[in-house]
Amino acid sequence: MSDKPIYVAFANPKLENNFDKLKEGKFEDKQLYEFIERAIDDLKKNPICGVKIPRKLWPKGYIKNYQINNLWKYDLPDGWRLIYSIFEDKLMIINLILEWFPHKEYERKFGY
Repeated sequence: MSDKPIYVAFANPKLENNFDKLKEGKFEDKQLYEFIERAIDDLKKNPICGVKIPRKLWPKGYIKNYQINNLWKYDLPDGWRLIYSIFEDKLMIINLILEWFPHKEYERKFGY
């Protein structure tokens, strides 16, 4: 691993807002909030702790909207998936959270 600082950011303010709202939601929402928080902590320690998704499976929207050149999946408990991309420059590493969803939605989006 590099000596660069590692950050985790959300792809857009709406996504970050949705994450913050989970904290105030019902039990399942609060639980999902904690799962994502744990994932964020893990990503800050090791950006490649997820599973790399082969390019041929990438949804076109990710490429168009975020100009990604890599795509990763972090398995959350209860079948949830967190999708992120890693951006690196001379100064830092940023893990950009693109979205999270239940496994069924993940399978649909990635064509499994």
